[in-house]
Amino acid sequence: MNRIALIGIIVEDNEQSGEINRLLHECGEYIIGRMGLPHRERAVSIISVVLDAPADVVNSLSGKLGMLDGVSVKTVCSRSVFPEKQNIPEDK
Repeated sequence: MNRIALIGIIVEDNEQSGEINRLLHECGEYIIGRMGLPHRERAVSIISVVLDAPADVVNSLSGKLGMLDGVSVKTVCSRSVFPEKQNIPEDK
């Protein structure tokens, strides 16, 4: 069963950008949307990622991101659970 989740990421060490993008790419099939905002005045970046994913995927991604030096992460999950999405091919 899936949950809708929002992962908030604050990046204080821009050297971690490549690793953050790699981890997000690994979960790309679950990502609904992503928004990144640079705060140049404070030399930090803020990233919001919305997922429709099983809890273990959300927890794993959040944990891996949180283990990176210079990266802070908070996660909020919906109370409701949803059936996993079906892989339906798009019409050509």
